[in-house]
Amino acid sequence: MKVLLINGSPHEKGCTYTALTLIAGELNSAGIETEILNVGTKPVGGCIGCGGCAAGKGCVFGGVVNEAIEKAKTADAFVFGTPVHYASASGNMTSFMDRLAYAGGKYLAYKPAAICCSARRAGTTTTLDQLVKYPEFFHMPLVSGSYWPMVHGSNPEQVLQDAEGCAVMQELGRNMAWLLRCIEAGRAAGIEHPENPRRPMTNFISQSKPDGFASSPTEGSLWRRGKALRNAKASPR
Repeated sequence: MKVLLINGSPHEKGCTYTALTLIAGELNSAGIETEILNVGTKPVGGCIGCGGCAAGKGCVFGGVVNEAIEKAKTADAFVFGTPVHYASASGNMTSFMDRLAYAGGKYLAYKPAAICCSARRAGTTTTLDQLVKYPEFFHMPLVSGSYWPMVHGSNPEQVLQDAEGCAVMQELGRNMAWLLRCIEAGRAAGIEHPENPRRPMTNFISQSKPDGFASSPTEGSLWRRGKALRNAKASPR
């Protein structure tokens, strides 16, 4: 088995890397192969919603996103790590995750994931809240520990002095190894992940409604009123 760890830091072997190595160390001790892929040292552009990835050949812009997609095909689990930049994931990590999810999400599906972040002082919880959205989109079991997965420090040496944060990183590694073994045992017993049907995609505001949309006179009148207001705003005065 193999776990792919993503490092979203512009510092290849900085604080985030240090956190990821603690996770990887526990996985390695359990006999699980690991690889840390850095996506932060070169600019990564964001997704432009072109839809080119629908052809099934990865992201049309290539680069580290497509490299990660190829690795994701054979990975059994993932760890997504980022430094905190202005109370959120790094710009590179955000762009990378958006494009990875859009162009290669099917290779993430149903595989365990963990997240972590590093900060000098604050912004960690909002960053974790951002990162967790990706695993939740692809049926990925989320691996956790006994506290929120963050480390603190301005350099790797300070991170290693964060005893509690380091302990949580090690918990993530041990818990992920345990979950992977459970999945492996389940498969040996003939238990596979569920095949969920495609969900309906809805919204709450539409510029046009098909015939028969209104389920009640009130609903229909509200839509007509909204349409009238939009037309009024669009009319020159």
